[in-house]
Amino acid sequence: MNLPNKLTLGRIIAIPFFVFFLTYNLFDNPNISRLISASLFIAASFTDYLDGHLARSRNLITDFGKFMDPLADKFLILGAMFAICFSDYVFDYASVGFETMVSVDIIRQLFFWTAIVVVFRELAVTSMRLVVVKSSGAVIAASSLGKIKTVTQIVAICAVILEPVAFPFLHGWLTLTSTITMLYFTIVSGVNYIKSYWKFIDTNK
Repeated sequence: MNLPNKLTLGRIIAIPFFVFFLTYNLFDNPNISRLISASLFIAASFTDYLDGHLARSRNLITDFGKFMDPLADKFLILGAMFAICFSDYVFDYASVGFETMVSVDIIRQLFFWTAIVVVFRELAVTSMRLVVVKSSGAVIAASSLGKIKTVTQIVAICAVILEPVAFPFLHGWLTLTSTITMLYFTIVSGVNYIKSYWKFIDTNK
């Protein structure tokens, strides 16, 4: 259990805590819940970069890390997205006096359907990885589009949580545009993975 693996494990342990604070408001001021959940999410997201960097730079790559790191990433993103969808307060802008120039229902619906697309994309790419490894032994490495996709997901989640606190003057446009950007790169990166590795799938079997 080296340092990168401890960071990965710490990221997994942090997930239920920020999901809880993201789903339920325990304070008179919902912005306190926003700040706590966002702080936990950002800290957990940073460990995603840090554990990989340490593992590569210090030659501490292990089978545990190869297995758990991408799994922890998926738990982190999907946990945050579903917590937002079921949150008691995240889209309750009236409680904090946050006025949007875009319909709140449009923002909420867009984020919900984007979360569904993210789930399907992850299932498709993960299934593709398993098939490719089994058929050819090739390992699908993270592409640049995949890395951009992850960054846009982290940014969009932070925007949804923090815009009423940190950027109220943007009136919902940050949440809207970051969610659309996340949706775009989620679809594009998923299609790119499938097109790149479809040749490894024997459709005649």
